[in-house]
Amino acid sequence: MDFISGADRQQMLLLPKCVDDYVSEENAVRVIEAYVNSLDLQALGFTRSEPNDTGRPMYDPKDFLKLYIYGYMNRVRSSRRLETETKRNLEVIWLLGGLSPDHKTIATFRRDNAAALKNVFRDFVRLCMKLGLYGKELVAVDGSKFKAVNSKDHNFGGKKLEERIARIEAKIEEYLRELEDSDWEENAAAGEKSSEEIARIITELAARKELYQGYAEELAQTEALQISLTDPDSRLMMANGKMDVCYNVQTAVDSAHKLIAAFEVTNIPTDKNQLSDMAGKAAEILEASALDFVADRGYSSASDIAKCLRSGFTVHVADGEMDICLPTDEAQQETISAHTNGLAVYIPERNIAICPMGKILYPGYYRKRNRKAAFYNAAACACCPCKCSVGRNSRFEVDISERSFTKVYDDKNLFVKQIHVRPDKKLVKSRKSIVEHPFGTVKRSMDAGYCLTRGLQNVSGEFSLTFLAYNLKRAINILGANKLMECMAA
Repeated sequence: MDFISGADRQQMLLLPKCVDDYVSEENAVRVIEAYVNSLDLQALGFTRSEPNDTGRPMYDPKDFLKLYIYGYMNRVRSSRRLETETKRNLEVIWLLGGLSPDHKTIATFRRDNAAALKNVFRDFVRLCMKLGLYGKELVAVDGSKFKAVNSKDHNFGGKKLEERIARIEAKIEEYLRELEDSDWEENAAAGEKSSEEIARIITELAARKELYQGYAEELAQTEALQISLTDPDSRLMMANGKMDVCYNVQTAVDSAHKLIAAFEVTNIPTDKNQLSDMAGKAAEILEASALDFVADRGYSSASDIAKCLRSGFTVHVADGEMDICLPTDEAQQETISAHTNGLAVYIPERNIAICPMGKILYPGYYRKRNRKAAFYNAAACACCPCKCSVGRNSRFEVDISERSFTKVYDDKNLFVKQIHVRPDKKLVKSRKSIVEHPFGTVKRSMDAGYCLTRGLQNVSGEFSLTFLAYNLKRAINILGANKLMECMAA
């Protein structure tokens, strides 16, 4: 008995199969086709969303959007690889109707429509809300580092620049001493560097020193801590136990079906003070005012938690049990307890801070070394029964720029009340299973653990496609392709 054999490639067929026969009814490309065709790209902000009246016809931006969504769902993110897929992949050939744009045109679409791509992500979140896929009860917030298109050698901080400039100056002095040596002719005969070679090396070192000094001056003028050459917006930060040039991508994930509700691409190395911003974005897109948010200990900031509480959110931060004094509009100050273990709360609109005992900390000075403003009240701390030490030497430091620092403050008619924040241990324990799921899928299953574009805006557009593809795959797995397409048509 012979093996199963395929059809003869030279066999002539009277009625050849059409491309549609190769794509099943449950195929994800049919969902992509139905969803993108339902979009109003002009309203979403896409460029060239209307055909030209004259000249050569252009590609429909919907075709590029379909191609990118398919690529991100199937581990194909590069524009060159997408171009290859248009010529050999039957699903892509079906999706684009046989079109095969070149990789430069494909890449230009992603670069020119970064903001519009984020609007598409939000549009799909709203669609999933209509389908009841978001529980709108518990949202987990977390951040993860994604490698940027910038090596560590092309990233400089103030200390690194000082060390390199000092090293270059030492080498220049060493070569100058060699030039002053009267026996340089004997050294050249012995195979060592000649005076012309040494002079050339000194010139190159001087030019490199001038370049590093320019970088140092730029850091001083912009008040930045780092400068990256390839991708100016990327920053050196801790990622997976080592330092690398990355972006810190924040996500807010709904607990019902692990769908991403909101995200933000930042170049801030830590998660501190980012909880309130992500909570506000998630609440806005989910159209829910009262939500529970859970986060890890990296988000444990009294000022940030206080901001969430003032917005009406309930927060559960790991190891975040504390007493917080909140400003209030009530006409009478509430009683402050005799002991507290909380931290100070910074109020930027008044340029003051409130210590755990409800006392006002005033702006004192600015530390250029670590880019922090110090707030303190020596008289209040001297007779305070609570030895909470809100900061180093009873000083509370806030990360702000030197330009925004001022000693002008407003402490009139300020009343405070104390709230004890106690996270729910069960919710904190469930955090990993909620928010780590999308990051693991994106980095492992979708091969999107690193950036392909440069700049905050372009990287944000790139992750719009990544998280849109993730949410689309989740929706298909939950509802099925046919049911999802029926809901889109309705």
